[in-house]
Amino acid sequence: MRYITRLDSQPGMTWAAQVVRDDDLLALYVPRGTPLMAWRRHADGTRELVEQEWRRDMLRLMFPGEGHSVWCFWEGQERRFTSYYVNLEEPFRRTPIGIDTNDHALDIVVAPDLTWSWKDLDEFEGLVASGAYGAEFGECVRAEALRVIRDIETAAPPFDAGWERWAPPREWGIPRLNPLWQEVEAVPWERRRWAYRHPAG
Repeated sequence: MRYITRLDSQPGMTWAAQVVRDDDLLALYVPRGTPLMAWRRHADGTRELVEQEWRRDMLRLMFPGEGHSVWCFWEGQERRFTSYYVNLEEPFRRTPIGIDTNDHALDIVVAPDLTWSWKDLDEFEGLVASGAYGAEFGECVRAEALRVIRDIETAAPPFDAGWERWAPPREWGIPRLNPLWQEVEAVPWERRRWAYRHPAG
């Protein structure tokens, strides 16, 4: 699972993951200790991708053609469910080694009782105000977020599906990064073939 950078269409943050389900829903499990490539910033302002370890149990629910994913988080040895996390992002594209997508900065944190709050709203609004995100694109991301909020507030799928009770098979180990994560050509996002659904539709 790779984030593809906007400027040069190269792999950025990259996770190893275990496929839980792949039909009308792509569910990927990323247990605590899973290796990922993440950015490290240096004092001179440059950054590089370095291997790190993921720190929480996460199940990432991804929906074909949709501009968001829903992450389920657990903490501790007892796997206490702590939250859902809605990540606004590009619809995923399949590659020979997994999937490509990229982050849209805006997120929604959802407690187990389905109360919610914005995350990184100021960062997202700043990207729109600066022109890094176009005004029309910003409206599309907001519309997608409002549609998901409606699903949260009405306990619609996937928030009604019992994913908080899911547990991995005991025999599963820690997934490993594909050694070709940086070599396989990225699949670009073709915006002209896709648009966010209106929150009322």
